[in-house]
Amino acid sequence: MNHWIDSPDALQSRLQSWNTPPAVALDTEFVRERTYYPQLALVQIAIPGEVLLVDPLVPGMATVLRSLLDDPRILKIMHSASEDLQAFLRGCGTVPSPLFDTQVAAGLAGFGAGLGYQKLVQQLTGQVLEKGETRSDWLRRPLSDSQLHYAAEDVLYLHELHAQLAAALERLDRAAWLDADCARAVRNARSDADDVHPHLALRSAQTLDGEGQARLCRLLRWRDAEARRLDRPKSWILDNELSVALARRVPEDFNRFNEVLDRHPKAPRKSRRELWDLLAAPLSEAELAIPLSRAEQVDKNQLKKMQEAVAGVAQSLDVPEGLLCSRKHLESLLEGRGWPDALAGWRHERLQAVLTPLIPAPA
Repeated sequence: MNHWIDSPDALQSRLQSWNTPPAVALDTEFVRERTYYPQLALVQIAIPGEVLLVDPLVPGMATVLRSLLDDPRILKIMHSASEDLQAFLRGCGTVPSPLFDTQVAAGLAGFGAGLGYQKLVQQLTGQVLEKGETRSDWLRRPLSDSQLHYAAEDVLYLHELHAQLAAALERLDRAAWLDADCARAVRNARSDADDVHPHLALRSAQTLDGEGQARLCRLLRWRDAEARRLDRPKSWILDNELSVALARRVPEDFNRFNEVLDRHPKAPRKSRRELWDLLAAPLSEAELAIPLSRAEQVDKNQLKKMQEAVAGVAQSLDVPEGLLCSRKHLESLLEGRGWPDALAGWRHERLQAVLTPLIPAPA
């Protein structure tokens, strides 16, 4: 049975009637097209036989939701939770924990990599779900019957998925693997911090020299901070292509700088003087000491050997290669930036012996 919940008292009453269940299924609908932060528009909560469709736009609703999300006695079952965790942090001021992510669990249990909810439901239960409201406006009120039906189905089968996947992980002795992955996802969501070296995420940064990468890092840090402050998408503040172009060749003066921006269709219209001052300022020693992204630092043959080693371990474990270790993490090792946090725990235990001999010694 589905219930539309549009008052904090109604939500509190329903939750109290559940008498602290061992687990609840959770999902959100959010909007992020015009903002930096996801705008929480709907929260779906379910126990077997009952689904609550909660309007988080109602004043006071976040406080009641927070009491549920923070309760350590209640397991939160979610699917592909990373963006939903961000939406909860923004909308409710907290991140649901403890967490059981059914997408991650499916990968660890050998059912496939990155399975969407509909595919996983069909694979494990035989039920075929509709996809009709994926691009709905979830901030409008009232929501349509079609939207409410779609939203309810997003949590309707999570308990069944959890039961099957938890049993599979227990048989494989991998429940602790999932616990560690989900705990890390919760920590990452709670930290909500910008990357201190955002240039490393751009392939085009490899085409810049050391000073260019330092300028790019400075520009992207400013861009990310402005996006947060104004709650606007990063690309609306300064897009990647223009950032690299400015970092590559600093215009001679402010007038030339304006001319460059005027020729770029996505150039910022405001804060140009601030951006120019930032770009033209001398680089500090600390900025010049940042880790650099360089194509020549990554030996392609060595990278291939590492990927083959990861593939061998993944095959022996029957888990997706990308879930075990991504290319960017191998590049981090090859560039001498050490073992990333994402490869800690059970991954490090299984990869250290095969990857360490392939990591070049420090120069």
